[in-house]
Amino acid sequence: MARRATTTRRADEGASASDGSFARSAMRLVALLEALAKSEEGVSLAELSGSIGAPKSSLLGILRSMVASGYMEHGHGLYRLGPKSFRLAADILAIRRFPNLVRPILQDLATKSGETVFLVVLDYLAQRCSYADVIDSPNPVRYTVPTGTSRPLYASAGGLMLLAYQEPSFIDAYIRATRLEPLTAHTVTDPVQLREKLATIHREGFSISRGETIPGAAGIAAPIFNADGSVSAGLLVGTPLHRFEERLPELRRLLQEATNRVAGIPQSIAEGNATTHIQS
Repeated sequence: MARRATTTRRADEGASASDGSFARSAMRLVALLEALAKSEEGVSLAELSGSIGAPKSSLLGILRSMVASGYMEHGHGLYRLGPKSFRLAADILAIRRFPNLVRPILQDLATKSGETVFLVVLDYLAQRCSYADVIDSPNPVRYTVPTGTSRPLYASAGGLMLLAYQEPSFIDAYIRATRLEPLTAHTVTDPVQLREKLATIHREGFSISRGETIPGAAGIAAPIFNADGSVSAGLLVGTPLHRFEERLPELRRLLQEATNRVAGIPQSIAEGNATTHIQS
């Protein structure tokens, strides 16, 4: 028993160290982006190291990864924000308008379904599913969550849907870095099973959760595709579990109709941003 306890303790300590390292790297990445956002000319590795208070060797790996992915550029010894960073900034500004544009479709879905409906968005920095807008069901017994609430990507219907449509590299990094803790007895915490579930969601086009996050609650979520085929938002219908099974075919149909209507909005936002950039 003593040997088993020691092994468990070492495993926990190793997991804690891994979590700490990941958090430190994430904070350094944010600090790098903030530093580069303040400079048009670019910043040297030595200057970044001094301003952030981190060793150059620790920052170099992050910088090289960001340059390779297009979020930063490097030339003449200086680092600058890359084209993908500017596109991300435009997307962030656009998404602030997005809930208002989607609201009428969300209201229509709520009326037709009689259940609580959500606009869910991917919080890339926190790597969680955030409920950007919520319309509650009029039913006395209903599933409801306040606007602004967030859920783990690996457990909730909305989170699983958003995770399933990310790049394989994002999914791999997320599963490696995330401690898959059970929120209920039905939460999938095995990485292999989680990958299988994500593949099924991507293939079928929707995500279903039955008591994985909150006992007695169920949900079905579908993606909203951006113009480039990526997914950063979706619609979710949440219900008490006892009503979910008998209504599932109907809810799936209504959800699909709603996401088809919303699909043109990201394209409209992108075209509006392009027009703004051209005029400016």
